[in-house]
Amino acid sequence: MTRSTPPKSQFHAINRRGKRLFDLVLALALALPALGACLAFAVLIRLVDRSSPLFRQKRVGRRGRPFFLYKLRTMRADSPNLPTHESSASHVTLLGRFLRRTKIDELPQLINVLRGDMSFVGPRPCLPSQIDLIHRREELGVSALRPGITGVSQIVGLDMSQPAILATNDATYLRPWSLRTDLAILSRTFLGGGAGDALFASELRRNRNNHDR
Repeated sequence: MTRSTPPKSQFHAINRRGKRLFDLVLALALALPALGACLAFAVLIRLVDRSSPLFRQKRVGRRGRPFFLYKLRTMRADSPNLPTHESSASHVTLLGRFLRRTKIDELPQLINVLRGDMSFVGPRPCLPSQIDLIHRREELGVSALRPGITGVSQIVGLDMSQPAILATNDATYLRPWSLRTDLAILSRTFLGGGAGDALFASELRRNRNNHDR
């Protein structure tokens, strides 16, 4: 007797459960070392920058539901609440530059993963004010995904300064979930794939140009 093929909707449910299980297992495995690193850098941020070490910001989650994203603070406390690509490099602290370059500032987002607000891999969560990006992601179906700490757009250096291009690239992740794909994206992120955002991409270009002179 041949087994019948499950409906496509069941495949989607299986994929979602598999991805969620992977997120939980990895987040729990990283929780203890991440906590140690966060505590150490929290003390440094407090001593060096004299500001609150934990940064909390409202972002748009799956199906448009808002949630609070957590990061280690990398910008001055008086910085405006803007997307990174619209911010000035002068707002980023010296310690913050290191934290962003090494992606250590992202470690508190393990809280978001454990709570179910985010996944390790998915579209980068935007601010509620980024209406064009939100609408384009809704049109392409990207809003059905949990936002990710990293994703297909981050590893190729796309940021939120071009919402249509970003959303279109995010949509390439809309396929049956694959553990191999997520591990490949995480590996590329860990190895420094992508410049991260326009602010630092432009800074890297300036540094290279100055070095070549």
